[in-house]
Amino acid sequence: MRVIGLMSGTSYDAIDAAAAELDLDGDSLLLKPLGMVSEPYDDALRRALAAALPPGTATPGEVCRLDTRIGRAFAAAAVRADRELCGGRAELVASHGQTVYHWVDEGRVHGTLQLGQPAWIAEATGLPVVADFRARDIAAGGQGAPLVSLVDLLWLRGRPGRPVALNVGGIANLTAPDGTAFDTGPGCALIDAAARGFSGGALAYDTDGALAARGRVHGPLLDRLLREPYYARPAPKTTGKELFHLDHLRDALAGFGTLPAEDVVATLTLLTARTVADAVRSVGATEVIASGGGTRNPVLMSMLSGLLPGVPVRASDELGLPADAKEAYAFAVLGFLTVHGLPGTEPASTGARHPSVLGSVTPGRDGLRLPPPASRRPTRLLLE
Repeated sequence: MRVIGLMSGTSYDAIDAAAAELDLDGDSLLLKPLGMVSEPYDDALRRALAAALPPGTATPGEVCRLDTRIGRAFAAAAVRADRELCGGRAELVASHGQTVYHWVDEGRVHGTLQLGQPAWIAEATGLPVVADFRARDIAAGGQGAPLVSLVDLLWLRGRPGRPVALNVGGIANLTAPDGTAFDTGPGCALIDAAARGFSGGALAYDTDGALAARGRVHGPLLDRLLREPYYARPAPKTTGKELFHLDHLRDALAGFGTLPAEDVVATLTLLTARTVADAVRSVGATEVIASGGGTRNPVLMSMLSGLLPGVPVRASDELGLPADAKEAYAFAVLGFLTVHGLPGTEPASTGARHPSVLGSVTPGRDGLRLPPPASRRPTRLLLE
């Protein structure tokens, strides 16, 4: 089955569309990557989305307009991926949508909201669409994240030692071989917020770590940031920009006077590296397989490697999954599992009471024609 996975992470810079050929072969799920295309959000939509995200507020009308505009943008990315990567022969779209709120209270997740109405994708492509993946796991008592954990577990199974999969997007998360998985804290969220804030919106992020490379870490600021209670909470746990946003940084900066932008960004970069390294050590990792936009920041990755002596940190590209596209491929896998009636969660990773078949399905142009249910979930993922 040719599946297109659509993903826009907490950095909300672009929609990634990855296409894969997926087949079940006994206990194995075979994945043949067909490539990825990326569609940046246009400036107006990006500004509207940024204004709606915490700590901003949005009216029901603004949420409705965002749901439609994001849905149309995802539809355009899916159409392009089908044309350029699948030759017009895709059979399914799996859309993560755009997370705008993750409702966490006292460590428990009560709800989550991803925008990007799947009807626009189904109408534009004519294909069935699996979307709204996280809600079912939350209803089963889980955190609703990290959902890529099941894919990580299948993919890294049998690799020697204790390899962990790390994704560094706006929020960073990891998956350990025993199924332990959690958000470690901010990946690039605070770095991006600082870059935008100090540049008056001219910069969306710290390109190539240039700001951090010119700065010096401010020890007292780092110590204050590390006192955030989230870091000490036990797994499973999830977080988002509801916590790690510009006001979080402003609160931490209070009383320090005017610090150079480069020093603040360098400190935030070390904060991410430090909290990720602490999490990696806590699960006894012997190897880190990293993906996500944060892997393109050489200063961040150098800091992380320096904090993990003896633990190799390598990009997922070395194992066959492009670091920029891994999450999009993961949701293609989750969509494939859903239409085959198979669970897409691992309770040890999300804290749910049981595994769940994820998402809601929007029929395509020819109605809803699902493949025959599979008898059992695969135990490993093999890349072709």
